[in-house]
Amino acid sequence: MRASLACLVLASLLAGAAAPAAAVQLFGRRDSRSVSFVADDGVALAATWYEPSRRPAPAVILLHMLNRSKRDWDTLASRLASAGIGALAIDLRGHGESRLRGTPADDAGYAAMLRDVRAAQRFLLSRGDVLPGRIGLLGASLGANLALLHAAEGGVPSLALLSPSLDYRGLRIDGAARKYGGKPMLLVASDDDPYARRSALELQKAAGGRQLLTLSGAGHGTNMLLRAPELHQALVDWFVRTLE
Repeated sequence: MRASLACLVLASLLAGAAAPAAAVQLFGRRDSRSVSFVADDGVALAATWYEPSRRPAPAVILLHMLNRSKRDWDTLASRLASAGIGALAIDLRGHGESRLRGTPADDAGYAAMLRDVRAAQRFLLSRGDVLPGRIGLLGASLGANLALLHAAEGGVPSLALLSPSLDYRGLRIDGAARKYGGKPMLLVASDDDPYARRSALELQKAAGGRQLLTLSGAGHGTNMLLRAPELHQALVDWFVRTLE
Protein backbone atom coordinates (compact mmCIF):
# COMPACT_ATOMS: atom_id res chain seq x y z
CA MET A 1 0.00 0.00 0.00
CA ARG A 2 1.37 3.41 -0.97
CA ALA A 3 2.37 5.33 2.11
CA SER A 4 1.58 8.98 2.65
CA LEU A 5 3.04 11.50 4.99
CA ALA A 6 -0.51 11.87 6.22
CA CYS A 7 0.30 8.54 7.92
CA LEU A 8 3.62 9.85 9.18
CA VAL A 9 4.20 9.38 12.89
CA LEU A 10 6.44 11.88 14.62
CA ALA A 11 7.99 9.52 17.15
CA SER A 12 10.03 12.09 19.00
CA LEU A 13 11.66 15.48 18.71
CA LEU A 14 14.28 16.11 21.36
CA ALA A 15 15.24 19.60 22.48
CA GLY A 16 18.04 21.42 20.70
CA ALA A 17 18.12 21.27 17.54
CA ALA A 18 43.21 15.38 -4.25
CA ALA A 19 42.30 18.37 -6.41
CA PRO A 20 38.93 17.69 -7.98
CA ALA A 21 38.40 18.01 -11.71
CA ALA A 22 34.97 18.79 -13.11
CA ALA A 23 33.70 17.43 -16.40
CA VAL A 24 31.47 19.53 -18.64
CA GLN A 25 29.00 17.03 -20.11
CA LEU A 26 25.44 18.17 -19.53
CA PHE A 27 22.47 15.96 -18.75
CA GLY A 28 19.03 16.68 -20.12
CA ARG A 29 17.90 18.80 -17.18
CA ARG A 30 18.86 22.44 -17.28
CA ASP A 31 19.79 22.46 -13.60
CA SER A 32 22.22 19.51 -13.61
CA ARG A 33 25.57 18.58 -15.06
CA SER A 34 27.93 15.62 -14.96
CA VAL A 35 31.04 16.12 -12.84
CA SER A 36 33.93 13.91 -11.76
CA PHE A 37 36.60 13.93 -9.08
CA VAL A 38 39.18 11.54 -7.65
CA ALA A 39 39.33 9.93 -4.21
CA ASP A 40 42.62 10.03 -2.31
CA ASP A 41 43.41 6.44 -3.33
CA GLY A 42 43.08 7.25 -7.02
CA VAL A 43 39.54 5.97 -7.66
CA ALA A 44 37.70 8.14 -10.19
CA LEU A 45 34.18 8.99 -9.11
CA ALA A 46 31.21 10.11 -11.19
CA ALA A 47 28.55 12.44 -9.85
CA THR A 48 25.79 14.80 -10.87
CA TRP A 49 25.78 18.40 -9.65
CA TYR A 50 22.37 20.06 -9.44
CA GLU A 51 22.77 23.83 -9.71
CA PRO A 52 20.97 25.76 -6.97
CA SER A 53 18.56 28.52 -7.88
CA ARG A 54 20.80 31.08 -6.15
CA ARG A 55 24.52 31.33 -5.46
CA PRO A 56 26.43 31.06 -3.25
CA ALA A 57 24.29 28.42 -1.60
CA PRO A 58 24.30 25.56 0.88
CA ALA A 59 24.70 22.06 -0.55
CA VAL A 60 23.87 18.44 0.24
CA ILE A 61 25.83 15.30 -0.68
CA LEU A 62 23.52 12.40 -1.62
CA LEU A 63 24.67 8.80 -0.98
CA HIS A 64 22.75 5.89 -2.51
CA MET A 65 22.01 2.34 -1.34
CA LEU A 66 24.09 -0.76 -2.12
CA ASN A 67 23.80 -1.85 -5.78
CA ARG A 68 22.00 1.35 -6.75
CA SER A 69 23.23 4.63 -8.20
CA LYS A 70 23.05 8.40 -8.07
CA ARG A 71 19.99 8.29 -10.34
CA ASP A 72 17.84 7.33 -7.33
CA TRP A 73 18.10 10.95 -6.21
CA ASP A 74 17.13 12.72 -9.47
CA THR A 75 13.77 14.06 -8.36
CA LEU A 76 14.80 15.04 -4.85
CA ALA A 77 18.04 16.65 -6.04
CA SER A 78 16.17 18.83 -8.53
CA ARG A 79 13.76 19.91 -5.81
CA LEU A 80 16.63 20.79 -3.48
CA ALA A 81 18.21 22.88 -6.25
CA SER A 82 14.92 24.67 -6.87
CA ALA A 83 14.78 25.50 -3.16
CA GLY A 84 18.21 27.13 -3.32
CA ILE A 85 20.30 24.18 -2.08
CA GLY A 86 22.90 22.61 -4.38
CA ALA A 87 22.85 18.80 -4.53
CA LEU A 88 25.74 16.48 -5.37
CA ALA A 89 24.58 12.91 -6.08
CA ILE A 90 27.57 10.58 -6.37
CA ASP A 91 28.09 7.05 -7.63
CA LEU A 92 30.02 5.24 -4.89
CA ARG A 93 32.98 3.19 -6.10
CA GLY A 94 31.91 0.06 -7.96
CA HIS A 95 28.47 1.53 -8.66
CA GLY A 96 26.97 3.31 -11.64
CA GLU A 97 29.65 5.16 -13.57
CA SER A 98 32.32 4.93 -10.82
CA ARG A 99 34.45 1.99 -11.86
CA LEU A 100 37.13 0.18 -9.85
CA ARG A 101 39.66 -0.62 -12.58
CA GLY A 102 43.15 -0.66 -11.12
CA THR A 103 41.97 -0.48 -7.51
CA PRO A 104 43.71 -2.89 -5.10
CA ALA A 105 41.40 -5.64 -3.86
CA ASP A 106 41.96 -4.72 -0.22
CA ASP A 107 40.59 -1.24 -0.91
CA ALA A 108 37.29 -2.48 -2.36
CA GLY A 109 35.44 -2.90 0.94
CA TYR A 110 32.60 -0.81 2.24
CA ALA A 111 34.86 1.19 4.56
CA ALA A 112 36.84 2.40 1.52
CA MET A 113 33.69 4.19 0.35
CA LEU A 114 34.30 6.75 3.09
CA ARG A 115 37.07 8.01 0.80
CA ASP A 116 34.37 8.72 -1.78
CA VAL A 117 32.38 10.84 0.66
CA ARG A 118 35.48 12.81 1.63
CA ALA A 119 36.28 13.38 -2.05
CA ALA A 120 32.75 14.65 -2.65
CA GLN A 121 33.10 17.12 0.21
CA ARG A 122 36.47 18.32 -1.12
CA PHE A 123 34.87 18.86 -4.52
CA LEU A 124 32.14 21.04 -3.01
CA LEU A 125 34.64 22.97 -0.89
CA SER A 126 36.58 23.79 -4.07
CA ARG A 127 33.55 25.51 -5.60
CA GLY A 128 33.13 29.22 -5.13
CA ASP A 129 29.33 28.90 -5.35
CA VAL A 130 29.00 26.62 -2.29
CA LEU A 131 28.94 27.97 1.25
CA PRO A 132 31.70 25.96 2.96
CA GLY A 133 30.13 25.72 6.41
CA ARG A 134 26.75 24.60 5.11
CA ILE A 135 27.31 21.22 3.45
CA GLY A 136 24.88 18.56 4.68
CA LEU A 137 24.63 14.84 4.02
CA LEU A 138 21.73 12.60 3.04
CA GLY A 139 22.21 8.84 2.79
CA ALA A 140 20.04 5.77 2.32
CA SER A 141 20.79 2.36 3.86
CA LEU A 142 24.53 1.82 3.19
CA GLY A 143 24.71 5.51 2.29
CA ALA A 144 23.13 6.44 5.63
CA ASN A 145 25.88 4.66 7.54
CA LEU A 146 28.58 6.26 5.40
CA ALA A 147 27.00 9.68 5.93
CA LEU A 148 27.03 9.38 9.72
CA LEU A 149 30.57 7.95 9.84
CA HIS A 150 31.80 10.87 7.73
CA ALA A 151 29.81 13.43 9.73
CA ALA A 152 31.45 12.19 12.94
CA GLU A 153 34.78 13.34 11.50
CA GLY A 154 33.54 16.92 11.83
CA GLY A 155 32.40 19.80 9.68
CA VAL A 156 28.88 18.52 8.82
CA PRO A 157 26.09 20.73 10.23
CA SER A 158 23.07 18.62 9.23
CA LEU A 159 22.25 14.99 8.43
CA ALA A 160 19.27 13.05 7.10
CA LEU A 161 19.42 9.25 7.23
CA LEU A 162 16.97 6.97 5.43
CA SER A 163 16.86 3.43 6.89
CA PRO A 164 20.13 3.47 8.84
CA SER A 165 21.52 0.29 10.43
CA LEU A 166 23.47 0.21 13.67
CA ASP A 167 25.82 -2.24 11.93
CA TYR A 168 25.81 -2.42 8.13
CA ARG A 169 28.21 -5.22 7.18
CA GLY A 170 30.84 -3.98 9.58
CA LEU A 171 30.06 -0.27 9.32
CA ARG A 172 28.99 0.33 12.92
CA ILE A 173 27.59 3.78 13.63
CA ASP A 174 26.69 3.85 17.35
CA GLY A 175 30.06 5.40 18.25
CA ALA A 176 29.82 7.85 15.36
CA ALA A 177 26.36 8.90 16.54
CA ARG A 178 27.72 9.71 20.00
CA LYS A 179 30.58 11.68 18.47
CA TYR A 180 28.21 13.65 16.21
CA GLY A 181 26.39 14.72 19.35
CA GLY A 182 23.30 16.90 19.33
CA LYS A 183 23.68 18.49 15.89
CA PRO A 184 20.62 18.25 13.62
CA MET A 185 19.87 14.70 12.46
CA LEU A 186 16.69 13.52 10.74
CA LEU A 187 16.06 9.77 10.93
CA VAL A 188 13.48 8.20 8.63
CA ALA A 189 12.36 4.56 8.73
CA SER A 190 9.29 2.55 7.83
CA ASP A 191 7.26 0.38 10.17
CA ASP A 192 7.68 -2.58 7.76
CA ASP A 193 11.50 -2.37 7.99
CA PRO A 194 12.08 -3.58 11.58
CA TYR A 195 15.88 -3.47 11.81
CA ALA A 196 16.10 0.04 10.34
CA ARG A 197 13.24 1.10 12.62
CA ARG A 198 14.99 -0.27 15.73
CA SER A 199 18.28 1.30 14.65
CA ALA A 200 16.65 4.68 14.12
CA LEU A 201 15.05 4.51 17.57
CA GLU A 202 18.41 3.78 19.19
CA LEU A 203 20.09 6.62 17.33
CA GLN A 204 17.29 9.00 18.22
CA LYS A 205 17.67 8.28 21.94
CA ALA A 206 21.36 9.06 22.03
CA ALA A 207 21.28 12.87 21.92
CA GLY A 208 19.19 15.97 21.42
CA GLY A 209 18.58 17.50 18.01
CA ARG A 210 17.39 14.23 16.46
CA GLN A 211 14.02 13.96 14.83
CA LEU A 212 12.56 10.52 14.08
CA LEU A 213 9.93 10.06 11.39
CA THR A 214 8.19 6.71 11.01
CA LEU A 215 6.42 5.94 7.73
CA SER A 216 3.74 3.33 7.21
CA GLY A 217 4.43 0.56 4.69
CA ALA A 218 7.07 2.54 2.80
CA GLY A 219 9.84 -0.07 2.54
CA HIS A 220 13.58 0.58 2.72
CA GLY A 221 15.94 3.38 1.79
CA THR A 222 15.21 5.38 -1.34
CA ASN A 223 12.22 3.13 -2.03
CA MET A 224 10.47 5.28 0.56
CA LEU A 225 10.68 8.22 -1.85
CA LEU A 226 8.59 6.22 -4.33
CA ARG A 227 6.04 4.90 -1.87
CA ALA A 228 5.72 8.13 0.10
CA PRO A 229 6.44 10.86 -2.46
CA GLU A 230 5.58 13.60 0.03
CA LEU A 231 8.84 12.64 1.74
CA HIS A 232 10.63 14.68 -0.94
CA GLN A 233 9.22 17.91 0.45
CA ALA A 234 9.88 16.85 4.05
CA LEU A 235 13.57 16.38 3.20
CA VAL A 236 13.76 19.68 1.32
CA ASP A 237 12.16 21.45 4.28
CA TRP A 238 14.63 19.80 6.66
CA PHE A 239 17.68 21.03 4.81
CA VAL A 240 16.24 24.50 4.22
CA ARG A 241 15.68 24.76 7.97
CA THR A 242 19.03 23.33 9.10
CA LEU A 243 21.44 24.67 6.47
CA GLU A 244 20.21 28.23 5.98
